[in-house]
Amino acid sequence: MMLGYRNLGNPFQQLRNEMDRLLTGYFVPAADGLLSHVLREQPAVNVWQRDDALYVEMEVPGVKSEEVDVAVAGGELTIKIDRSEPNEEGVTYHRRERPVGSFRRSLRLPFEVDAEKVEAEIRNGVLTVMLPKSETAKPRKISVASA
Repeated sequence: MMLGYRNLGNPFQQLRNEMDRLLTGYFVPAADGLLSHVLREQPAVNVWQRDDALYVEMEVPGVKSEEVDVAVAGGELTIKIDRSEPNEEGVTYHRRERPVGSFRRSLRLPFEVDAEKVEAEIRNGVLTVMLPKSETAKPRKISVASA
């Protein structure tokens, strides 16, 4: 019998691999591991600001604009996605990593925005939300009077 060498490498990576192997099929349907499932539940988001607005980008591959609801209330941006599962007769999936179903993510806004002027669009699988600063959140110069 021939013995092979194993890459002992990073012990944390080994632990993750073992946990993925043990848990796949119990808690993670049709997935390739627990960590992958968690990451798919939270699409990647970038948030940045310019002088006049805050911008949020979220990866939403294959999602149509009618499946997305964007709302601003109480200092939070909430993005809801309701992606229906395709109903295809005679189809057997061998791997299914693209999420289906409902998803919701809320982000606390760093300043007050003008909710009436918020814009959102999906382009190339990325949802971009532009949230303009409200007039009260914009810096303004105050003139000082002499006495």
